[in-house]
Amino acid sequence: MELSRKALCIKPSSTMAISSKAAQLKAEGKDIVTFGVGEPDFDTPEHIRKAGIAAIESGQTRYTAAAGIPVLRQAVCDKLKNDNGLEYEQAQIIISNGAKHSLMNVFMAILNDGDEVIIPAPYWLSYSEMVKIAGGEPVIIHTKKENQFMMTREELEQAYTRKTKAVVLTSPSNPTGMVTSYEDLKMIADFAVEKDIFVISDEIYEKLIYDENKKHISIASLGKEIYERTIVINGVSKSYAMTGWRIGYAAAPLEVAKLMGSLQSHMASNPNTIAQMATLTALNGSQDCVEEMCVEFKKRRDYIFEREEAIPLIQALKPEGAFYLFVDVSQTYGKKHDGVEINSAADFATILLDKKFVAVIPCADFGMPDYIRLSYATSMELIEKGMDRIAEMIEELV
Repeated sequence: MELSRKALCIKPSSTMAISSKAAQLKAEGKDIVTFGVGEPDFDTPEHIRKAGIAAIESGQTRYTAAAGIPVLRQAVCDKLKNDNGLEYEQAQIIISNGAKHSLMNVFMAILNDGDEVIIPAPYWLSYSEMVKIAGGEPVIIHTKKENQFMMTREELEQAYTRKTKAVVLTSPSNPTGMVTSYEDLKMIADFAVEKDIFVISDEIYEKLIYDENKKHISIASLGKEIYERTIVINGVSKSYAMTGWRIGYAAAPLEVAKLMGSLQSHMASNPNTIAQMATLTALNGSQDCVEEMCVEFKKRRDYIFEREEAIPLIQALKPEGAFYLFVDVSQTYGKKHDGVEINSAADFATILLDKKFVAVIPCADFGMPDYIRLSYATSMELIEKGMDRIAEMIEELV
């Protein structure tokens, strides 16, 4: 019996593959340092945890409206107004089972078979797979390091066709950590308005920006015309260390939001009720926990970048946000470690894990096969140990 061709064409997550292999080695007793999955190592803040417990104890464990409880949708409206200068009504907000679910809802709501979505590389690897699941075609722009991995107007023009339905924007970026400037946002907004296409703006890392001269700007705030074409994606997983709670949200034009809510009602019903109540506390409560995590991530960012800069044959731009270091390892190609030749970032990552017990993510599935991604969402002790081992491996290359 033939199975779904669409499902069979979906690539497995390389981040999960590396993490699984690292977990296996750790179970075998190896001392593994993991720079893999992008998940804060902090516990969910106490006041948020207590809100979840309180929801259970007060019996708030039943179904809610498919698009989320009204009070949480209003809290998202308030957040978007206060933080981003954006005016939304509750009906434009869809609460989902994580930002990934929000993104999948968006692609299902706006794409017809054969519609194209422009995605700048490097990109979070799930974008292209979600577009394909929804029947669309990802069109990849391979951005350049000298442009801070930002799209240019010329590159957008070259990627655009009459089938283009949307462009994906991520700031701060996974995997580069770069923050899109006002000038670049304006260029993308002008392009989207001119071509009458959507912008899907993934802002999940917006609160994790480390330099005073950088700030997050939502592209939807740049005027009425781009607001009407923008779908903002966000959530609480990164900023509030709530990855396992699985709450994300989308803010969209009303007609898109209605379709997303309808899709979600049939595919998943409502997001977790208890997690919704905890998220309400996260958004409405003290934000000191976010600032504390941001301060610690900045220390780690500064340290890991300084260590990388001191190691020959690898190069990176200093990340401005998120918690990733995006490292070019192409200068190691043709060199050998214990007789094994490196010809790709995947080779580099395999040797590093097998010989030095350090897990990193090779980025071919992110659209950049010469790069690896290091997540510094781990302790300073482990970062130091991991960078020592990377330096050691580089020294041993011949």
